[in-house]
Amino acid sequence: MKAFLKRKNITISWKRYGIDAMSAMAQGLFASLLIGTIIKTIGEQGGNAAANIEWLKQLCDWFVKIGVFAQSVAGPAMAISIAVALQAPPLVTFSAAAVGYAANAEGGAGGPLAVLLIAIIAVEFGKAVSKETKIDILVTPFVTVVIGGLLSIWTAPYIGKGATWFGNLTKWATEQQPFIMGIVVAVVIGVALTLPISSAAICAALGLTGLAGGAAVAGCSAQMIGFAVLSFHENGVGGLVSQGIGTSMLQMGNIVKKPIIWLPPIIASAIGGPIATCLFKLRMDGTPIASGMGTCGFVGQIGVITGWNGTAEAVDWAGLIVVSFLVPALVCLILGYSFRKIGLIKEGDLKLKD
Repeated sequence: MKAFLKRKNITISWKRYGIDAMSAMAQGLFASLLIGTIIKTIGEQGGNAAANIEWLKQLCDWFVKIGVFAQSVAGPAMAISIAVALQAPPLVTFSAAAVGYAANAEGGAGGPLAVLLIAIIAVEFGKAVSKETKIDILVTPFVTVVIGGLLSIWTAPYIGKGATWFGNLTKWATEQQPFIMGIVVAVVIGVALTLPISSAAICAALGLTGLAGGAAVAGCSAQMIGFAVLSFHENGVGGLVSQGIGTSMLQMGNIVKKPIIWLPPIIASAIGGPIATCLFKLRMDGTPIASGMGTCGFVGQIGVITGWNGTAEAVDWAGLIVVSFLVPALVCLILGYSFRKIGLIKEGDLKLKD
């Protein structure tokens, strides 16, 4: 069996399924649902502003349609991304589109989690039978699609309900205890963003929106802006940009060597979370995946703004700026100076590899 699994490139491990597959799923979700939401929002807002300019209104209408097209293929995009991460052969990868559609449709609000679990199983079965017969063109897609389809019908609704229940519980708890849950959600999701797993996929799978989503945005932003500011001395403007609007995951190698460098951004998350939930009542009423993106391409902030639907007041904008940028920058500036002063952080500890 071990020899067969090795020959088929089927590696049952946390890294393959919990890191590679989940991270790929988040990219598929970003390239469909999230970008579709952004394009659609641009079209809707632009159309409202250009009501008297016929050609611009037509262009905005097209943007709305394109956005809807992109949103509609979220399930297939996630499953294909997972298949690519699992290094599936072409026939399995292409067949995963149907599996993703079925799992996402049957999973309801918890569709992303259903897609993740079901696509992994269907793709691995597809890989197992790939090129084992002379009628591979029929057998491989048949096995992949049928396995995925049956699992979608039998289990996706329950997976979706479980994910939705847990997400709703988190949102409810945050509404009831905004201070404590603001800290918990911000720290947990922020840490997940920096780890080689996908905070965006976690938020999407749980449907993390509302006040809890606002805390998640605060926590993720604190990690990215925090590390960007904390390591500015070593990495300069390039590091500021690559971490601040790219990903704090770039520091993972340094964190493994010296975990203490992670403390300032984590503290910034713990401070920013309750400021978001208690002081500014910051909510993520846009798409859930944006809750776990932080300042990556400013997707988290765009998600919050999208959820406002043009009803934001000055305090809302101030809260978003303070929570996303000012709090993590100030906290990590102060802690970074203090940590260096007492020798907890030394020269080169935060240096990114060229």
